[in-house]
Amino acid sequence: MDNAFYNDFDIAYAESRKSRGSDHRTPFQIDRDRILFSYAFRKLQSKTQVFQTGEYDFYHTRLTHSMEVARICRSICEYLKASNPALRPDFYIDSDLCEAVGLAHDIGHPPFGHTGEAALNELMCEQGGFEGNAQTLRLLTETIYERDEGSYGMRPTRALIDGILKYKRLHRDAFAGERQLPPKNHFLFDEQACWLDFCCEGADKQKLSAMMQKSIECQIMDWADDTAYSLHDIQDGLRGKFLNESNIRKWLKRQSTVASIEKKHLPQTTEAILGRLIDCINEGSTETEFSLKVGSFIKACSLKHRPGSEKVPTNRHKFDLAIDPSIREECNVYKRLAFDLIFQSPQILQMRYKGGNMLRQLFETLLDNYSGQSTPLLPDRYHSWVLAADDGQKPRLICDYLASLTDSQAIRMYKRLFDPNFGSIGDIL
Repeated sequence: MDNAFYNDFDIAYAESRKSRGSDHRTPFQIDRDRILFSYAFRKLQSKTQVFQTGEYDFYHTRLTHSMEVARICRSICEYLKASNPALRPDFYIDSDLCEAVGLAHDIGHPPFGHTGEAALNELMCEQGGFEGNAQTLRLLTETIYERDEGSYGMRPTRALIDGILKYKRLHRDAFAGERQLPPKNHFLFDEQACWLDFCCEGADKQKLSAMMQKSIECQIMDWADDTAYSLHDIQDGLRGKFLNESNIRKWLKRQSTVASIEKKHLPQTTEAILGRLIDCINEGSTETEFSLKVGSFIKACSLKHRPGSEKVPTNRHKFDLAIDPSIREECNVYKRLAFDLIFQSPQILQMRYKGGNMLRQLFETLLDNYSGQSTPLLPDRYHSWVLAADDGQKPRLICDYLASLTDSQAIRMYKRLFDPNFGSIGDIL
């Protein structure tokens, strides 16, 4: 590669990738294209972001969210390259790599959003759990391409794998408290230890601390993700009538009351941020205002050197992304507001409960079926894979199948199995 920021360590493949002859693309462009043209990526168009897909045409889905995150990732790279003295025309963070990380960051999420994720984690508790980020890694490295004889990964570069790893602890290492309760999120599957080793290959204990933190591309994706969902959830909430001047003022008053009880002061910035939001609602200018805020969130980024990273084998772990504190606080205010007034609304909680309940019944029915007579309830390919697997692997394969479904596919399967008035032999699985 012409970019001196990256070296052979960064572009090493997880497995030997078949030669593509004189491919004009860089390894990171190949990573990006393989994600973009995958079936798993297209399925995100029908997976819940906040609101269940199909409710209205204007809500964000996992697909539109992922596309926006990818674009923001590119913009941050372009801004840092133009503004940061540590970067040069031949030494810069690769925007194709960051775009690939942004496109891939939610590809492992199951139907019904975080409720679906929590339901599958509960069901898989004794088999290593389920986590959306870990499932993204599983897809990229093991299962994104399906063939009758089995599935395999896209052979991503080391930099891409490291870029999507928001969490670098295994399920077995994440049990908490005296009761050693299993983790609810933020872990990788135990069998993915090899990918952690691959990302940190050759690092001694002194270097390992820096390597176990997020790479600069992962940090850029993380902030792009925060930018996209904090700003766009507010817009979706306004369009869906979950947010209005009245309930925002009531929420602000409750925050002041809680702060007073705790003998704290509500930051003046919170009142100013929400005051401006209310003004925009009254002026009908929220869409314009929030479009401009995307640019402000991008320009809030700068680079700083990571302490203790002098001898790590990659520049990706020599830098941290710094965010202007006032912009980060604005982002946090929007996230708290959206969580309380949108995510915790009865309408959303009811839909979440229903989605989680459907996944639980589907999982338990399929696991029971494939532990016994094994009626072919799954499509031919998955049916043969589960039959051939040993008992310890069957739950993970069933979990893979359910996680791959869109919201509507999961609903149709549920109705086909449990609704006596639904179904046709011509239905597509």
